Amino acid sequence: MMPAKFKMSKKGVGQLLKAPMIEAEMLRRAEVIRAVAVSIAPVGTSARDATPGHYKASFEVSSTLRGGRRRDRATATVRNTAYYARWVEYGTERVRAHHVLLRAAQAGGRG
Repeated sequence: MMPAKFKMSKKGVGQLLKAPMIEAEMLRRAEVIRAVAVSIAPVGTSARDATPGHYKASFEVSSTLRGGRRRDRATATVRNTAYYARWVEYGTERVRAHHVLLRAAQAGGRG
């Protein structure tokens, strides 16, 4: 019995990377990551926090068929729109980094 042969088509792979089903899967995974991020997001309790829970409520997901460096593939993005989100993620001199999106991607990206 002869082994099966496979010849990859670069054009076919390119079409697959732009397929709506791939975008749907990327979006599904991004929603899982967003859910994990919301569940582990810190909630401010100090008097300085004008709206406790604003960071937790500011996670968004978007997708596109024109993502990637060459704009040739489906991608999905999870982001936080709170103006101070980068300080929560990476920390400052006075506040420790929480790495919410990093931890969410590590935990939820496989879901």
